[in-house]
Amino acid sequence: MSEAARQGGEPHVLAIDMGTSAAKAAVVSRGGRIAGTGIREIGVEHLPGGGAEQDPEEWWSAAAAAGREAVEASGVPAEDVIAVRATTQWAVTVPVDSSGTALCNAISWMDTRGARHVRKVVGGPVRVSGYSPRKLARWIRLTAGAPVLAGIDGLGHLLHIKHDRPDVYDAMADALEPMDYLNLRMTGRAAASYATIWPYWLTDNRDVEAVRYDDVLLRWAGIDRDKLPELLPVDSVVGGLTDGAAAALGLRPGTPALSGLMDTQAATIGAGIVREGEGYFVVGTTSWLACLSPRKRTDLGHQLATMPAALPGRLQVSAEQGPAGRCLDLLKDNLLYDSAGPDGPTPPPDAFEQLERQAAAVPPGSDGLIFTPWVNGVHAPSEDHFTRSAFFNQDLHTTRGHYARAVMEGIAYNLRWVRPPVERFAGGAFTRLNFIGGGAQSATWCQIFADVLGVEVGQVGDPRYANARGAALSGFLALGQMEPADIPAAVPIEATYRPDPAATAVHDDQFDRFLEIYKRNRRVYRALNAPG
Repeated sequence: MSEAARQGGEPHVLAIDMGTSAAKAAVVSRGGRIAGTGIREIGVEHLPGGGAEQDPEEWWSAAAAAGREAVEASGVPAEDVIAVRATTQWAVTVPVDSSGTALCNAISWMDTRGARHVRKVVGGPVRVSGYSPRKLARWIRLTAGAPVLAGIDGLGHLLHIKHDRPDVYDAMADALEPMDYLNLRMTGRAAASYATIWPYWLTDNRDVEAVRYDDVLLRWAGIDRDKLPELLPVDSVVGGLTDGAAAALGLRPGTPALSGLMDTQAATIGAGIVREGEGYFVVGTTSWLACLSPRKRTDLGHQLATMPAALPGRLQVSAEQGPAGRCLDLLKDNLLYDSAGPDGPTPPPDAFEQLERQAAAVPPGSDGLIFTPWVNGVHAPSEDHFTRSAFFNQDLHTTRGHYARAVMEGIAYNLRWVRPPVERFAGGAFTRLNFIGGGAQSATWCQIFADVLGVEVGQVGDPRYANARGAALSGFLALGQMEPADIPAAVPIEATYRPDPAATAVHDDQFDRFLEIYKRNRRVYRALNAPG
């Protein structure tokens, strides 16, 4: 019998954390202890013309299976699981009909097919960086940001559905983010929260405790209000688990399902961040640098804007970098091994561990090899969806270890690139950053980040489940069983890494070359990748 079962009566929350490539789940105590976990992989279909889609039915199957596995592994009685909370990838749109059935595949945050429609909506007779100044002023005043011209956010997806799939738009009753879709499957209620509607750019967010749709923004976009979900506060109970959902998860019918969270919002709590001025970063399939912000703020030049946080009434900013850990996957599966078939060497089960050992044997700076991690274009701090990834400065002595370390360093350089604008939101320079996500399991990568960023790096315990821990702890907050000040003590720090001045000096020079590569090659990438 597990420790949790012997204790009896200790409250737990089941957290479902569904990213781009996997659905994870964890049963978490009020003290932050992870009693049981589960995981299931999910796929992405890439389509011609910039399309990227996922199957919502696969989402639910994977989330339910991971959740049930976590509950069973925990040994926690179902009656001691007091709530379920989902946190997921975001800027992903699934249209559902009035019965809650998905009308087509979900449109991924990697999908750019709505870009041409966004440009029409945000433009006008006079344009500044692609935006009508009059429209841009209202978007910034109400939302703190503006629709992304690349079409990769919720509004871009809605416009793609309306103009390119009018049959789907006509039948659509609600457009939902993934966490809200999972809540629909768990409770039968289609609703978004003040924290999850943000990437649609159709709401007045000036009062983060009373967010509402804005009629003018809806009119400019040409989106009907009745195609959008009702809005709930971030600490709401959406409903109780239906009999079917309870059976799928191994819980009691009626167990409260709380309003969902974006992964960036849950991660902030999962990294132990509850005070302004403190920051953290993530390396999973994607990567971002984030912090709480004391006030609503916009920096369009760096593609940054505050969003509602998981803490009611609070704001945060996240500098999303796009694929990060996915770059190591590509190195492993597409370059070093053949994961797709029998025609080449397949990756060994410990491929990542081998790559880390090989990377650790290479000196800082990878002997001048530089990797640019923009496999899906550049996001913050300079939105450019034409630029792509490359290794620069290979020679006859370049080894697997050089490639692996260069990928790790390139992702760290990208994070360094966004650090100054994020610090302006924080109100001061970071001296320490906590590290979560699968990448934080690597001691080598922790030290690389400390050296590249020149700050202390705190390696959070159970880093792959930090989002789930954050979602669960925020659940206890929503139910009145914790206070924000209790959060840091519930987030374990396994180790602290301090920068090595000699290594930092190498990276200072290498980072300058990294930026120069971007600036000098933008025109080449545009010529290669721009339509027509």
